Amino acid sequence: MWVRSTMAYRASFALAATGSAVLNALDFVAIFIMFRHVDGLGGFSLPEVALLYGTSSVSLGLADLLLGNSERVGARIRDGSLDTMLVRPVPVFAQLAADRFALRRVGRISQGLVVLGWALAVVDVAWTPGRVLLVPVMVVAGAAIFAAVFVAGAAFQFVAGDAAEVQNSFTYGGTTMLQYPPGVFARELVRGVTFVVPLAFVNWVPALHVLGRPDPVGLPGWAAYASPVVAVVALVPASLAWRAGIRAYRSTGS
Repeated sequence: MWVRSTMAYRASFALAATGSAVLNALDFVAIFIMFRHVDGLGGFSLPEVALLYGTSSVSLGLADLLLGNSERVGARIRDGSLDTMLVRPVPVFAQLAADRFALRRVGRISQGLVVLGWALAVVDVAWTPGRVLLVPVMVVAGAAIFAAVFVAGAAFQFVAGDAAEVQNSFTYGGTTMLQYPPGVFARELVRGVTFVVPLAFVNWVPALHVLGRPDPVGLPGWAAYASPVVAVVALVPASLAWRAGIRAYRSTGS
């Protein structure tokens, strides 16, 4: 229904999607300007950073397109509109994700794909079948990891009431961090996003393998292919937390 509503005004949709792509492109423009003054960032060249940028942007874009509206669960809890969803014969989370579905978010995905395509074309990598396969795998698995963060953030709002900004710090803030080489961050932060909130498996860990660079936390080589497993491990507890939140929900009383 929301897609049909959006496409009823095609020019408006085109402008919104283009505007989204342009706004997100400004992040890469900032990186490009930075490289006009330096030869490398954390030991990475511009095409290598573009690879990180493209993979993280596309992964978040896919997760945001499908599940981004889940961050509104806190507002629905406060105004009582979540009760309406509970009596419908459709899973509540599916309703939250579909509510006001914003097709314009494909702008982030398309812009990220453009940067990723350019990076793959110019980056200096000795391509092997394994490395070629790893690129789409890390994008899809990265989207699943971000999806787990969206689900966990939505579940947390049953406890915190209004924690959308906390969730955003791990999703939008996380993708901004992943656009830069891990070497520019403190080792403690890199360990935290590897072993606590596994955002490093969105692109850092597999991308380092693709680029032939050592892992800063000393993970074994097979860890580069572990992103799908990490995504499943992250999604399971996030889904259980969501189910626990729904079962514990007692309405606003209004």
